[in-house]
Amino acid sequence: MVTGRPASHPPPGRSRQGGRRRGSRSRAAAAPGWTFFSNHGHVLLCLAREPGVRLREVAGRVGITERAVQRIVAELEQAGHLVRWRRGRRNRYRLQTGLRLRHPIEAHCRVGELIQFVLRTRVAPAAGATAPHRRGAAGLRKPGNLG
Repeated sequence: MVTGRPASHPPPGRSRQGGRRRGSRSRAAAAPGWTFFSNHGHVLLCLAREPGVRLREVAGRVGITERAVQRIVAELEQAGHLVRWRRGRRNRYRLQTGLRLRHPIEAHCRVGELIQFVLRTRVAPAAGATAPHRRGAAGLRKPGNLG
């Protein structure tokens, strides 16, 4: 059978040994072809549910690479939807739930309303967590509206 690619190249998503490539979605067979939320939304929901979660765990839950999660977290932080700070050796995350959603169709809703609807819980700061206040340090933001 002629497929248009050399016989030495495996089909997309497969290694030469027939197994999944490292970094491929392990749940691809069980996952639907599309979802109602973007990867940004999925990452945001994971961080809302568990503010101290490791990004590696978020990547596994969402079905994307850890590097992609890091990029999404950086974008959410840059847009002001997320505040990140260190607590010991781990990062903690606090969502700015009072901000409006970004697309004009859903801009009448706030981030906290979406999270509350999907997770069926009110988003509150993590117990005992205190975020840093601005002291001129690069990358640290004063926490804002927590909804």
